[in-house]
Amino acid sequence: MPKTLTPPLSRDDVAGLRAGEQVLVTGTVYTARDAAHRRLLDLVGEGGEPPFDLEGAVIYYTGPTPACHGRPVGAAGPTTSSRMDRFTPDLLARGVRAMIGKGDRGDEVARALAEHGAVYLAAVGGAGALLGKCIVAAEVVAYPELGPEAIHRFEVRELPAVVAIDARGGNIYAEGRERFRRR
Repeated sequence: MPKTLTPPLSRDDVAGLRAGEQVLVTGTVYTARDAAHRRLLDLVGEGGEPPFDLEGAVIYYTGPTPACHGRPVGAAGPTTSSRMDRFTPDLLARGVRAMIGKGDRGDEVARALAEHGAVYLAAVGGAGALLGKCIVAAEVVAYPELGPEAIHRFEVRELPAVVAIDARGGNIYAEGRERFRRR
């Protein structure tokens, strides 16, 4: 049975999660991709207030398609997370507790997750239409000029993911690489 994560998350909320474990995210998550990450970190680096509370936040790496069929967004699949690696340690240091994306992360991100008591969650790539159905409300909260890459506030219900890197250093991608090497 998957565990339910309800943001904002604390260190205790993620401390017991293990790599490979299934979770369902229900509550508020924020979207951000490359350009939004850069602007967000520039803003807080200059002493500005971020457009959402970073403490305990969950960031979903997605650029949703326009709303359709009466839903708040169309497809909202994960994008390749390694593109955000250069920004991630700074955001974790500012309180972000989880990120949702797809694909492996660099060693620096894995170390920062352990240092700051956070997790990286992987969502299924290619399932954007299905994942979009988990979004029950959406609102642009910053950088509307970035279009789908603006920062959105999503209210999600049972968004499925897998703990890809846990707060203790467990990493499903590293484990997979090791199994491949042993073959």
